[in-house]
Amino acid sequence: MYLRRLIGCRSGGCQRLVQVGAQIVDLLGTVAYSGWLRHWVRIDVCFYRLLKSAAMATSNEPDLSGTRDMADPALRLLRETFGYDAFRGSQRDIIERLAAGCDALVLMPTGGGKSLCYQIPSLLRAGCGIVVSPLIALMQDQVAALRQAGVRAAALNSSLDARQARAVQQALLAGELDLLYVAPERLLTDAFLQLLGQARLALFAIDEAHCVSQWGHDFRPEYLQLSVLHERFAQVPRIALTATADPQTRDEIITRLALQDARVFVSSFDRPNIRYTIVDRADARTQLLRFIRQEHAGDAGIVYCLSRRKVDDTAQWLVSQGVDALPYHAGMSTAERDANQSRFQREDGIVMVATIAFGMGIDKPDVRFVAHLDLPKSVEGYYQETGRAGRDGLPADAWMAYGMADLVLQRRMIEESDADELHKRVAGGKLDALLGLCETASCRRVRLLEYFGEASQACGNCDNCLAPPSTWDATEAVRMALSCIYRTGQRFGVLHLVDVLRGRDSERVQRWGHAQLSVFGVGSALPEATWRSVFRQLVALGLARVDHDAHGALKLSADSRPVLRGERQVSLRSDVRERGTAGKGAARSRRSLARAAAAAAVTPGVDDAPIDTDLFERLRAWRLAQAREQSVPAYVILHDATLAQIAVLKPDSVSALGQVAGIGARKLERYGEGILAVVRGDTPAPQPDAGG
Repeated sequence: MYLRRLIGCRSGGCQRLVQVGAQIVDLLGTVAYSGWLRHWVRIDVCFYRLLKSAAMATSNEPDLSGTRDMADPALRLLRETFGYDAFRGSQRDIIERLAAGCDALVLMPTGGGKSLCYQIPSLLRAGCGIVVSPLIALMQDQVAALRQAGVRAAALNSSLDARQARAVQQALLAGELDLLYVAPERLLTDAFLQLLGQARLALFAIDEAHCVSQWGHDFRPEYLQLSVLHERFAQVPRIALTATADPQTRDEIITRLALQDARVFVSSFDRPNIRYTIVDRADARTQLLRFIRQEHAGDAGIVYCLSRRKVDDTAQWLVSQGVDALPYHAGMSTAERDANQSRFQREDGIVMVATIAFGMGIDKPDVRFVAHLDLPKSVEGYYQETGRAGRDGLPADAWMAYGMADLVLQRRMIEESDADELHKRVAGGKLDALLGLCETASCRRVRLLEYFGEASQACGNCDNCLAPPSTWDATEAVRMALSCIYRTGQRFGVLHLVDVLRGRDSERVQRWGHAQLSVFGVGSALPEATWRSVFRQLVALGLARVDHDAHGALKLSADSRPVLRGERQVSLRSDVRERGTAGKGAARSRRSLARAAAAAAVTPGVDDAPIDTDLFERLRAWRLAQAREQSVPAYVILHDATLAQIAVLKPDSVSALGQVAGIGARKLERYGEGILAVVRGDTPAPQPDAGG
């Protein structure tokens, strides 16, 4: 109340008091966030902002708050702790809002820097930030990365024994933690809520907030209960974060987490470094192997399959073809899953073949491709899963092979689920949107972003932009297909309909007498693959529908009548089995990735400077040795982009090395001399199998 009266005063004396107060807070902030004193002196940023705002409001001088110098505590933390010189996008506004004690909902793509949006405010505010995270693996990796940066972070989960858990709880109560990661199941227990009541809390961060949506692909029931944080800790600011949420899901997050007063920050959903490719399925495994060998030999990747059996079979087959692949699904023992996930996280070039049980919260930045051998359930699912590629901002691929069987299977799963009719209709609509993405002849990125309400232009980095598909006047073929559906009684699936159209005298055709129909053999001029594509696009266009009660039979829709009567023309996309990428089939080598990493760096002049690829490999070997010694993933030490920038700039002093993006004060102190030794060539050359 006293502060409010002070800020409201407009007398000269009060104006001077406020201005002096702001200067004092600036000075304290500078001292508090430099070196070891950062954990001793805490400046309430809300008070800091109020004083600064009051000083500006009572002064005739221009507001220079847009100029961010190193006296700014948030920017100082970004530089000294995390090693970056500038905030990206809306990070600054999000951090200031949360640090000032206000709530926020943040929609930001994977790799966009969501973590900093709550990590920095947790360091700015007094107390410990509590991060709700759904996966143990994500907690462990983020805690390891924060500790590398000198942040006092811990996780409280089922991987700890009783003694370790007590130590973490005691550290929380003693004020010895900046960030504590916890699963929603543990957070919601009475014992943990009581523990929080005894601790000083900086904020609550709810990661993967889309898990609250009952319409979503990653629904977690326990997320529905997280509104208890607002009820029991109303004065503690909350931030909910997700990379995936359509407008309906955003509204559900706000309602279920009681974030009605939160400011919503929506960043672009675009991931420009990801190249989207969707091919018509012929022999999916062979197509996948060709894609890996031609584009991503030796790269880390994820291959998604719908069933556990397909995961196991595909992983074994890839291994037999010389690909270092591992399976992951819920049918495996916990020990097996953990061992495979650990190898994927810590080793280079592992391909994980998995169901959707794998991936959420995976923090591995150098996944170079995500492939789908089965159609996901929705555009959200596709976006979330493909977004696990290229988190480091370097070139990556999202590749999928799909066919009519995918559509039939997904429709049947929806119809046979225990969901009510409303949920089934919503699921069906989401599947239709994904089908439209698969069958579009225009830019896939435009179609993808349009789903999330974002307008864009042709990207030049999807298969349709790089090698535009041809379209053809398919009116006559479509009329043949629709007539075949009708004359066979609307009781048969695609395979049988194609046999009839192409005049294949199969046992089933004979049994049903379909060789005597007028449509028998009328489509013999078109190959089988083209007819499968025609039927698939008929469903996408709404001219036919799949009847799951009739085992996937196709039935005519009302929209088919104008076509059958000759009143409507239909153009279709040509069948696409394999498609080159702008005429280039060569794999991206590690050298090209290094160049891309350097180009992505923020240091001026890096784009045109040559990269020392031998030095880059030596740095990777040094990083791998450090990671193995500390039992952490290599990227926790330093990202490839940071190593690439070092290989370009070749710093010759600790101060020069400190200017490289991604190297904060703690890492500079810990690794500086070792890195400089590698740059000077004082370390032995890496062995042929070295990676990192």
